[in-house]
Amino acid sequence: MDLRVAIFDDNAKRREGLQLLIDSTEHMTHVGSWPDCRDVVRHIAQTTPDVVLMDIDMPHVDGIAGVQLIRKQFPEVKILMQTVFEDNEKIFDAILAGANGYLLKQTSPTKLIDGILEVAQGGAPMTPVVAAKVLKLFAQRGSGAASAADFSLTDREVEILRYLVDGYSYKMIAEKCGVSYATVNTHVSHIYQKLQVKSVAGAVSKAVREGLV
Repeated sequence: MDLRVAIFDDNAKRREGLQLLIDSTEHMTHVGSWPDCRDVVRHIAQTTPDVVLMDIDMPHVDGIAGVQLIRKQFPEVKILMQTVFEDNEKIFDAILAGANGYLLKQTSPTKLIDGILEVAQGGAPMTPVVAAKVLKLFAQRGSGAASAADFSLTDREVEILRYLVDGYSYKMIAEKCGVSYATVNTHVSHIYQKLQVKSVAGAVSKAVREGLV
């Protein structure tokens, strides 16, 4: 079954380019594209995407507000943010809003397709330069006062959380820990519950901010 992808970007040429890229990729289908998030809930309800490519900067209703609206109504939808190098503060805000991954707009088409596939499979793709900025921001803001015990995390859950922070996919974590993909998925679900988050990026941000890894 084809992976359904929706696009929110205020640049018409970029929307067209992304649509062509997605439709020309095997097992992937573009289901809709829009210049802002004014009607994001209706658009998502009508097109039922698996993955949303979300620009951060858009007029009227931007990508961060869009992520918040999607998360409230459609927690299962994966959201991959596309950002420019300078968006430090907005990247941080997007993480807290519940986005699943972050790629620079300059990312090559091949890397972008890889990112869509990875986020659909439960990963948290992040361009290395973006990851470095995010970790720096968390280091500046983080209290580091909490411990894994404060959240009742088991040793295995802390181990898996550390792999998530390092950008490992569920499949890679399963191989590292010598367990099945389904077992990793179960552990991650427990981590979400204990940390009170709804996405890999949310778990990563809280882990770093609270000094859990």
